Amino acid sequence: MDGDVMQAIEAWAADEFRSTNGQIQWILTEALRKSGRLRKPRA
Repeated sequence: MDGDVMQAIEAWAADEFRSTNGQIQWILTEALRKSGRLRKPRA
């Protein structure tokens, strides 16, 4: 991953009180959800 991108993610994670890995997981999950590629959990 590009160093500038990683630094931005680390700063964002700190702002949101998440770990860097947690922030990356959240970013990916949100992108998948918004694109309609993530299945909705069963009710």
